[in-house]
Amino acid sequence: MKRKVIVMAFPIILILFLSLGCVSTETQTQANTVKIKDMLGREVDVPTKVSRIVAAGPGCLRLIVYLNATNFVVGVEDFEKRFNFGRPYILAHPELRNLPTIGPGGPGKLPDLEEIMKLKPDVIFMTYVDAKTADDIQAKTGIPVVVLSYGKLGTFTDEELFKSLEIAGKILHKEKRAKEIIEFIKSVQKDLEERTKDVTPKTAYVGGIGYKGAHGIESTDASYPPFKAVNAYNVASALGEGHKFIDKEKLLEWQPEYIFIDEGGLSIVLEDYKKNPEFYNSLKAVREGKVYGLLPYNFYATNIGTAIADAYFIGKVLYPDKFRDIDPKEKANEIYQFLVGKPVYEELAKQFGGFGKINLENGSVKYSLPKNP
Repeated sequence: MKRKVIVMAFPIILILFLSLGCVSTETQTQANTVKIKDMLGREVDVPTKVSRIVAAGPGCLRLIVYLNATNFVVGVEDFEKRFNFGRPYILAHPELRNLPTIGPGGPGKLPDLEEIMKLKPDVIFMTYVDAKTADDIQAKTGIPVVVLSYGKLGTFTDEELFKSLEIAGKILHKEKRAKEIIEFIKSVQKDLEERTKDVTPKTAYVGGIGYKGAHGIESTDASYPPFKAVNAYNVASALGEGHKFIDKEKLLEWQPEYIFIDEGGLSIVLEDYKKNPEFYNSLKAVREGKVYGLLPYNFYATNIGTAIADAYFIGKVLYPDKFRDIDPKEKANEIYQFLVGKPVYEELAKQFGGFGKINLENGSVKYSLPKNP
């Protein structure tokens, strides 16, 4: 009788053992992944331990550099390899250009999925793609795709940018660093606001803004963030928001006190000056020597550090009494050191001209600042 009970009990014990084993395996599988909601609202299961990543799309690699996570990157776009100018994160980390390719890169170009699969990343970070594209890439590669965003950088305190840093920071266990970056950008915004909150706004215009290529003085931004950051009055703001091409004659009507040139378009402005010096010399800012050069910050999405550095230089030019403690070169290097890990202002200045007063006749840019009152 006892033997019969034992025989009958054995299958039950075996079933319980196997069931427990299944629960343990399922729990372990769940513990190996974490559910993340990306910037498109997609829920993505990513590994809890990530050691290999790729970043595709405008600005995506830049965010990874800001997070001090370059050691995770196993491949980069050809775009990052071909163009080594204008982007502080690549100047600070030239070793990234030696990594295997993951496709052509560039606005609107998708990565090479076969090349990515060869590198076996744990996560693919992407920017500027829609949910269907992200889902398709994830399905074809079997690798989690997490979409990040810059948002609209109308000010330096952009919530979509901050959220993206938090998402990537969580996946890469860089939460502390993400918080530091967000606090840094917010502190900069607050500092600029405090310095200029009671100024009488100076009138200013920025030309040479890049927009799908380089352009001359007629290319501007009606809502130029560095002007907003230091309470300068943008004469082009009457045209609305965002990038605008103006009729140059509008400058004769506006007669801004100061003209700033994005040095990505400086060579075009200088060529135009040679053809029509009378027009330029009809501008008050030109006659008074108030034409200044700025580092271009729109290159494969926004180079946030450069945009901030430009704002400090503009503030120094327009309101020297409010920025008496600021040396724009030193401030730029401080910003770059924090964001990308290297003070790269001098390299950028060699490439474009750097902060300074522009002599339209000979094309020189001289580091010349208003004297503190």
